[in-house]
Amino acid sequence: MDTTLQDLKIQVCEANMKLKNSGLVKLTWGNVSGLTAENKIMAIKPSGVDYKELTPEKIVLTSLDGAEQYGSEMAPSSDAPTHMELYRAFPSIKGIAHTHSTYATAWAQAGAAIPCYGTTHADAFYGEVPVCDQLRQEQVESDYEVNVGKMIVAYFSNLGLDPEEKPGVLVPGHGPFSWGKDAEAAVENAIILEEVAKMACLTRGLQPCCDLLPDYILNKHFSRKHGPDSYYGQS
Repeated sequence: MDTTLQDLKIQVCEANMKLKNSGLVKLTWGNVSGLTAENKIMAIKPSGVDYKELTPEKIVLTSLDGAEQYGSEMAPSSDAPTHMELYRAFPSIKGIAHTHSTYATAWAQAGAAIPCYGTTHADAFYGEVPVCDQLRQEQVESDYEVNVGKMIVAYFSNLGLDPEEKPGVLVPGHGPFSWGKDAEAAVENAIILEEVAKMACLTRGLQPCCDLLPDYILNKHFSRKHGPDSYYGQS
């Protein structure tokens, strides 16, 4: 196997284990994928495999249209078609994570976007974490996972949202998807998303009518970590 593909399988396996070890996944309720630099081959966790049994060899490689599979007979995650739709629509992302983490999923089940109340949120998400539209019955009954991806893409497109400014979304009644420059970054954003979901929930409990973080603070915190004028971290 091409060393680049083997490296991708190792990276995606490690990202899946990080997702599990972070406490965001119970049982097999989650998956991470990664994409080659040429946007042609996706690596993703196999469907229903216990994390204790996961190895790089079991990571599934598939073409981005799902037509071809390379070097594995295991079925890819049932969410693979959703990942593919996101990769095709958002060319800057190279990693995607999906969980049913408690607090983020609670917001998704409430059908509510996560408001930006503080700088922890603003460091990673520019404004609220959006919740997309609910799927119609016919979209669930036919090509469900494909339509989840299409719904996310359509929501971002219709509202002019930038997937680099909002590296995650809530699917109503389902849970969060997050993404990034690679599989590890997607998991990091999943961890952040869960933490800000928890913080927002606790904030609402303490002060139901609390104010959003002022725009001038939001802009400062997001821009100091992202974009051409960022200065957070080491050069």
